[in-house]
Amino acid sequence: MASSKKLISREEWEKRLNNVKIRKEDMNKLVMNFLVTEGYVEAAEKFRMESGTHHIDLATITDRMAVKKAVQCGNVEDAIEKINDLNPEILDTNPQLFFQLQQQRLIELIRNGKVEEALEFAQEELAPRGEENQSFLEELERTISLLVFEDTSNCPVGELLDISQRLKTATEVNAAVLTSQSHEKDPKLPSLLKMLIWAQNQLDKKAAYPCINDLSNARLEDPTF
Repeated sequence: MASSKKLISREEWEKRLNNVKIRKEDMNKLVMNFLVTEGYVEAAEKFRMESGTHHIDLATITDRMAVKKAVQCGNVEDAIEKINDLNPEILDTNPQLFFQLQQQRLIELIRNGKVEEALEFAQEELAPRGEENQSFLEELERTISLLVFEDTSNCPVGELLDISQRLKTATEVNAAVLTSQSHEKDPKLPSLLKMLIWAQNQLDKKAAYPCINDLSNARLEDPTF
């Protein structure tokens, strides 16, 4: 059965793409937005010098990455201290984030086998917050249940000890710091790439055209039948 899709040649497709005008300045801002949001300090500075993009405060990126790294390494007390040095209002106005950090601190105590210290910390620092917030209480109970299992690999909430839990908390902290600095918490580039994939999927239903299958090289590939 013959395909009902419209066939668009490479020549015609490239002609259409070339008619779309995108300013180099806008592309540079998009790249810089990604580098700053993700914390690539050296790359951001080098790109700024090469592209002439507006001045950025590298110190704020360095400080933010120091906070993120501290959480990723399990040094939660150090991370909280660094956050307060940056802006005390971040945690004062975000009880959810503060609880997540305190929960991560409890997880690290349990990971290191400091049972008595973990129980004392949970009772003094987290239990009062759990009394005020049901979701906090549920998370506290989940975390404390780690102490019941000698082999945490068989624990229903064993994922709390995974490195992915640290990364999750670090991501939330990074987003909060970015917001406090009046910066978008998520880079724009990934969203645009998702939009590209969605648009191509929609167009695939109606036409056969040269498309981008590998986002890493962005090369147009002729359609297959």
